[in-house]
Amino acid sequence: MSLLDRDGVRVTVHNAVATVTLTNAERRNAQTPAMWRALAETGRRLTGDIRVVVLRAEGVSFSAGLDRRALTPEGIEGQLSLFDLARYPEAELDATIAGYQEAFTWWRRPDLLSVAEVRGHAIGAGFQLALACDLRVCAEDAQFAMRETSLGLVPDLTGTHPLVELVGYARALEICATGRAVRAAEAERIGLANLVVPGEELAAATDDLAAALLAAPRDAVIETKALLRAATRNDYDTQRAAERAAQGRRLADLVAES
Repeated sequence: MSLLDRDGVRVTVHNAVATVTLTNAERRNAQTPAMWRALAETGRRLTGDIRVVVLRAEGVSFSAGLDRRALTPEGIEGQLSLFDLARYPEAELDATIAGYQEAFTWWRRPDLLSVAEVRGHAIGAGFQLALACDLRVCAEDAQFAMRETSLGLVPDLTGTHPLVELVGYARALEICATGRAVRAAEAERIGLANLVVPGEELAAATDDLAAALLAAPRDAVIETKALLRAATRNDYDTQRAAERAAQGRRLADLVAES
């Protein structure tokens, strides 16, 4: 079933899996505000029947990042020029960037598990879109880079929090400040990639992971995801208490279902 197809984004649904595909292959899936609006709309359209979201991209690259036309005075016709954005009043600038961020925030919804399938370049906004997902499966040619700082900007599309969570502060700072490429083997070693496979096996590996994520009872997966997310901010005793409470809910549900 097709859920959406516009502005470089196509969304299809089969059973409990939604597949979001970036379709602007001729521009290496460079991102625009129109694409961000389509991605944000996708998040709003996904119902409670969806358990797993797979993010894919057509062509040789996952996403080359922000469409470079936005960095020119002319900008992307009818959409964005950073030169114009710089002139916005502070409140309007904040609200505009917050609107762009909506394309990146819903992938970690508590009721979903999201998987980014990455081949080729994932640069800047592309890197941050991959980071927005819970998990990442990468082809051997995948390359991540955070180039914003090299352009005099900062990563502002929700990527800094998950990057630090995954690789730690010092490594995240080095990656962002240098703008260097993190290739697939290193990405797997430092925790950016859950799995790295040959390019011809990428789609099958992602599908296998999606199927494995669907195998466990949904409510148990949701509770486990919530526990693991909370573990990054809870102290040991608070986390133990959260585990007990979650297990109590699961036991009550299992008894009620029997």
